[in-house]
Amino acid sequence: MKKEDNILMASDMNDYFNKKKSEGGGFKKSTGGSGGGNGGGGPKGPQMPNIDLNFGGGKAGLVYFLIAIVLMLVLAKPFTIIEEGQRGILSTNGKYQDQALLPGLHFIIPVIQKVYVVDTKVRVINYASRIETSSHTASGIITKPAITVLDKRSLPVGIELTVQYRLNSQFAAQTISNWGFSWEDKIINPVVRDVVRNVIGKYDAESLTQMRNDLGAEIEAGIRDSVNNLKNSPAVLQSVQLRDIILPQKVKEQIERVQIAKQEVQKAEQDVQRVKQEALKRAAEARGVAEKARIEAQGKADAITIQADAKAKANLLIAKSLTTKLLQLEQMKVQGKFNEALKVNKDAKIFLTPGGSTPNIWVDTKDVRQRTTAK
Repeated sequence: MKKEDNILMASDMNDYFNKKKSEGGGFKKSTGGSGGGNGGGGPKGPQMPNIDLNFGGGKAGLVYFLIAIVLMLVLAKPFTIIEEGQRGILSTNGKYQDQALLPGLHFIIPVIQKVYVVDTKVRVINYASRIETSSHTASGIITKPAITVLDKRSLPVGIELTVQYRLNSQFAAQTISNWGFSWEDKIINPVVRDVVRNVIGKYDAESLTQMRNDLGAEIEAGIRDSVNNLKNSPAVLQSVQLRDIILPQKVKEQIERVQIAKQEVQKAEQDVQRVKQEALKRAAEARGVAEKARIEAQGKADAITIQADAKAKANLLIAKSLTTKLLQLEQMKVQGKFNEALKVNKDAKIFLTPGGSTPNIWVDTKDVRQRTTAK
């Protein structure tokens, strides 16, 4: 029963007792006699106390009424607070409002209206091979199993990704209205798996590890285009990181064998290059030695030629400078030296060359060997 009804009932009861009192029908205390009734000039029973059911007047009732209103407001909670990084989806009789509520204090009509708070901060989905079941955390990180797809030859390949995204706050109300509160499981997860399947399916498993950067860029571009092309752009994609490519064991072994073979070929090529370098080095050294010898020989020949040319030029100058009188003078000088020698060695013989040219031939006849030769 409401407070207003209690106050009206108390007022009616009070009016009733006041009316009885004015008619002399009130209860009064008896002073004597054993009989009851209205005789004897005095009250025949105990007097009923007068109860003020108006609670002291109209002011007290107003106070109680206000207290009741405050209690009703507190219990009904006709307001909501939206924090930063959130948006409020206002529902009136089950119908969502087109515009989301911004951060701040908002008043609502209890029972008729209700506010659903959604998170617009950046969220993360980790696709990891070590987790078999999806798990949600309060920090906005979701972990799901690694994406298993087939390559060009239908071999299973595991892809580990990290996808960062957030709810588009501008169209938050439309997104919740169209996709529900589990919108990311209906938008992000299917799009990611579909794009990864299409991209990986174009290549052989052996070539995936060599194309890691190109694959990551292609996957991110595909996811971004798919999300942006959705109606009202429900989500904003922040980034996509390709963390790991998990290949089948047979493919890994094949890749290892190929890598070993390539390393052996590279080693053989390096050995051949080293031998070639050594041969070129020896050839260069030999050419250097030969060039050195040639230069030295050429230098010697050039020196001899220069000396011969110089001597020839000197002889030519000498020949040009010789005259008959100069020759006679030289002959006289030589003859004088022979004459001086004959004074010491009288047994010596002098042979004059034809034409009187100098020098003359000196033979010491004291020397048996020379004397025999001279004969």
